[in-house]
Amino acid sequence: MEHSNILVTLVFFICLSTSCIGSSFDPCSSPGSDLSVIPMYGKCSPFDSPKPATSWVDTILNMASNDPKRISYLSSLVAPKPTPAPIASGQVINAGNYVVRVKIGTPGQLFFMVLDTSNDAAWIPCSGCTGCSSAVFASNSSTTYASLDCSVPECTQVSGVSCPTVGSGSCLFNRSYGAGSTFLATLSRDTLTLGNNVNPNYGFGCVNTISGGSIPPQGLLGLGRGPMSLLSQTGPVYSGVFSYCLPSFKSYYFSGSLKLGPVGQPKNIRTTPLLKNPHRPSLYYVNLTGVSVGRVNVPIAAELLAFDPNTGSGTIIDSGTVITRFVQPVYISIRDEFRKQITGTISSLGAFDTCFAATNEEIAPTITFHFTGLDLKLPMENVLIHSSSGSLACLAMAAAPNNVNSVLNVIANLQQQNLRILFDTVNSRLGIARELCN
Repeated sequence: MEHSNILVTLVFFICLSTSCIGSSFDPCSSPGSDLSVIPMYGKCSPFDSPKPATSWVDTILNMASNDPKRISYLSSLVAPKPTPAPIASGQVINAGNYVVRVKIGTPGQLFFMVLDTSNDAAWIPCSGCTGCSSAVFASNSSTTYASLDCSVPECTQVSGVSCPTVGSGSCLFNRSYGAGSTFLATLSRDTLTLGNNVNPNYGFGCVNTISGGSIPPQGLLGLGRGPMSLLSQTGPVYSGVFSYCLPSFKSYYFSGSLKLGPVGQPKNIRTTPLLKNPHRPSLYYVNLTGVSVGRVNVPIAAELLAFDPNTGSGTIIDSGTVITRFVQPVYISIRDEFRKQITGTISSLGAFDTCFAATNEEIAPTITFHFTGLDLKLPMENVLIHSSSGSLACLAMAAAPNNVNSVLNVIANLQQQNLRILFDTVNSRLGIARELCN
């Protein structure tokens, strides 16, 4: 395996230096029908970090600074509502940590879309858009593009819809996307090409207007469970199954993979039941029953972990949050036990409140998440993050923000890296297996 990785790295740098003239090799693609899952600010991504970063740690700290907004959004999704009406604005929060390469239209036009397991509808910036980046979908150049009006069934399946009370018109919907940014889109259909799979008549939002600076520049691909999600729209094509392997943010030159459909999924994989909240069916709930720090099963009140569809409480797996966040009492219990098992002075770094001298790292305890039917012992690289100087090691988890009345525990992407995460919605199960995601 080590020799194979060295060879791939050498080929990558040779291709970077020669542009692979006369060769079909693409160091940023995945083999076969898999889709490359690319860190937002990795070498294979066209995007630059919005803030100067001297190291990958700085990049993570910058991305994690958006976590409180996303936790607030996720908490708003699961909070009890006075009426069954959907959220008027169709709010979503910045989740641009990983992107996938997608083609839209006929002939296909390439976009790097944010991958998000907690949202459904796909959307991309379109030609003529006010406030969009230079990378826009030229709908007039696609022979299969069609905008949809308010009479189609799909128009009732997106939130934030604006339709005339009398007669018909274009199905318009609006969304907000973190830090006050908003966009207006027209519900449309066109061909969506994912790897070797061509999906005709795929419904998505063609973005017309953007206000603010935090909209993903090339759109979003929703992998939730709602009616406009990828799984729902493709039906038997992917049989309600997908998995991803998220590469470490340190893997600047490499990408992970997104496998769609049951073919090629790992056969021997430990699973835990997927739970479904009928009020918020998009979210992927799992039953987290406990957390161990080292050999200590941390005392946590059962009601702080229990799944309750009425209140929305419980634990979800989310691709768009950077570091795992627990409700305050749960995190404090885990953190305090972790601190008991390390020595030296405790300090903080950005979102991380439990940092210690890296020279003591060898005595840092492991952390195990206990799910129904599955125990996930996290690799140490998914437990600790180091300062850019390397002098500090920090527990890479945090509490939900103080200003959020959260009842939700969120297993985030830093704790999912270098693991194959399988979502089987037909059999209502989630699988986890170790895998090097390069």
